[in-house]
Amino acid sequence: MSEFPTGAATLASIVDALKGVAGDPKARASFAKGRCVRGTYAASDRAKEITNSHSFTRPSRVLARFSVGGSDPRVADTDRFVLRGLSFRLGDEYHRSNILLQSAPVHFARTPDQMLAFLKARMVGTNGKPDTANIMAFSAANPETLHQANYIAAHPLPASFAATTYWGVHAFPATNAKGETRFIKFKAVPVGEHPTLTDEEARAKPADFLHDDLESRIAAGDVRFNVMALLDRPGDPTTDVTIRWPDEDSRDTVRLGTIVITGVEADDACDASVFDPANLAEGIGHPPDEIFAIRRAVYAISLAKRR
Repeated sequence: MSEFPTGAATLASIVDALKGVAGDPKARASFAKGRCVRGTYAASDRAKEITNSHSFTRPSRVLARFSVGGSDPRVADTDRFVLRGLSFRLGDEYHRSNILLQSAPVHFARTPDQMLAFLKARMVGTNGKPDTANIMAFSAANPETLHQANYIAAHPLPASFAATTYWGVHAFPATNAKGETRFIKFKAVPVGEHPTLTDEEARAKPADFLHDDLESRIAAGDVRFNVMALLDRPGDPTTDVTIRWPDEDSRDTVRLGTIVITGVEADDACDASVFDPANLAEGIGHPPDEIFAIRRAVYAISLAKRR
């Protein structure tokens, strides 16, 4: 539990705190460094078992963005302690869904108040650095906020955006063709090998190696992901995004479809709007956790500030 007072967080204060960690008011509040791409989605023959959403059960074009975490657009791709992200939009004009995934299966905060306090503890001071004592004190009082960092630290750096597994941290209610509803989590798994880098290999890479690698892989037709639905079990937590479902790595999954990335898009194609996580075609509902509830408004405020 956070020791900070309930109700302290506002939408604007969270956006300002996200930007304040890196100090660039024109950058995205999170996952500021990225590359916009396009592709296609082909549904599997089992997708309708999970959802009747036309965006997941029919073929469509895809707009997507691979990114590096944080609000610093100059962050080095070689920083192994920063998340990688994949956002994608699929479906047609009337049945469109936006899905936001990241390279860790948990979020760094459970509530908006805790998220704001987490970010404030990491604000840079006049010396351009955060106060280590503040971070340690906050982490000691809020140990669940270390779950994401611990996961990242325990796994080697993926050698490519196209070789990274991306997780959804939210539990989405999905309604299938029979009218049955259950909770699922999204996961995008790269098709093919998943090479990683040692710390020494990463240090030898250029600062933008992930972006350069992505372009060469797209040109070679070598970027595709299976979009998976992790299936819930009785008792799974659906409102705490700092913890995983039990045995999440080995539980039942269903392949909803496959995304193939076919080209690079101008950044404007992804920057002209936001991948609004609340934009979900019928058949996929809004998760019940507090972090998801604030995301739509936070994304809109961030876009307005960038403009």
